Amino acid sequence: MKVPHFPPYLTRFGWLRSGLFWRTFFLLGALTTMSMSAWVGMISVVQREPQVQQISAQVISVVTITHAALTHSAPELRRELLFDLVSNEGIRVFPLEDDDKVGPPPDNVLMPDITALVKAKLGADTRFSSEVNGVPGFWVSFKIDDDQYWLMLERERIRGLTGIQWLGWASVVSVLSLLGAALISSLINLPLARLTLAARQIAEGKRPKPLPEKGPAEIIQANRSFNQMVDDLQQVESDRAVILAGISHDLRTPLARMQLEVEMANLSDDAREGIQSDIGQMDAIIGQFLDYAKPTEASSFINVDISALLEDTAHEARRLPDVHISTEIAERAHVMGNATDLKRVLNNLIENARRYGRTPGGDVTEIDIRCTVKGMHTSKRVIIEVQDHGSGVPDEQIGQLLKPFTRLDTARGQANGAGLGLAIVDRVLLRHGAELQVRNREGGGLQFQIVMRAVS
Repeated sequence: MKVPHFPPYLTRFGWLRSGLFWRTFFLLGALTTMSMSAWVGMISVVQREPQVQQISAQVISVVTITHAALTHSAPELRRELLFDLVSNEGIRVFPLEDDDKVGPPPDNVLMPDITALVKAKLGADTRFSSEVNGVPGFWVSFKIDDDQYWLMLERERIRGLTGIQWLGWASVVSVLSLLGAALISSLINLPLARLTLAARQIAEGKRPKPLPEKGPAEIIQANRSFNQMVDDLQQVESDRAVILAGISHDLRTPLARMQLEVEMANLSDDAREGIQSDIGQMDAIIGQFLDYAKPTEASSFINVDISALLEDTAHEARRLPDVHISTEIAERAHVMGNATDLKRVLNNLIENARRYGRTPGGDVTEIDIRCTVKGMHTSKRVIIEVQDHGSGVPDEQIGQLLKPFTRLDTARGQANGAGLGLAIVDRVLLRHGAELQVRNREGGGLQFQIVMRAVS
């Protein structure tokens, strides 16, 4: 049995690492990006024509007014007029010479449309340039009689949003959209994360805190039903404990009387030993039932010195005449758990090996017990291995070993008794949040490996 991996929801904001959160986040982010791209494209198309009309009208108006002002003004006042145009309007007028170094028209996506509209009003010979004689600007040519002039406007007059400006606005909108997507994803996934954590706590034998019954109607209904289920399970667990206690008392009392009557009856030694053996087996089966059904409360967990517990268990097992125990146990290995239940786990594994893992060709069972500590700090793990040198179990039947009340022809641990020894091991370790792996040992035999979180 291997405990499935569970995301670390116990840490604050740990649910952000869940796959569902990121899936929702990326879907919302992709939807927002596509919507924003469509919006930018639509704005560009819608504003293009009005912007072309506005800039063209502005250029035509400035050139026409400048032409009229220069044409109708007195010659002696033209210098002052040109100075006023430069100072107040940012407009400069220069004679157009044949040797002027003229640059290409401004690099603007609107320029072809602007050129067509301006030439339609001012004449087909109107020229445009982004630089004349090394001076940058928005240059437009016009005529006064037979003389040609350059009129230079500020470049900003035809400048729309640049690529950098578009990128800046797009970045701001993208960041805000992603933050909104993260918020929406968290609101969607947080109730599910709470429900998952609560379900996991139930699987570990803990009683979760009641889920908040607030939010959308579906969440309220789901949380309310889950809380009711937890209460019902707790009541069932309590009723089961009372019933099992009654069964134990009602069954063991007649067994005790039977044991007394056997001792006092006039029976042969063989008959007496046979009946006593049957009574002892019945009592052991009742004990297995109680051990399997007994809940392991996480509230009873303490810091357990598993190294000392293993040494003590191995020492007791060495008293058995048909068992040879070898140990390799790390010092000062500690875990959180119930010492009594963990001792029962180790005893069950050793007893299972003793009964069904006898070394071929010998009269004893060789059992190896190892304990190591791996990792550092919060990732430290205690690894316990109990293995024998027997014949092992067919690979296809290993999965059946831990199932309760299952009898197999060849599987170990199920040939005698109630078939609960290894099922008790599996149940107790599950409540401790441990991992249990069962595999055939290289060279023969069966190996049980237990992995638990180490504590200081």
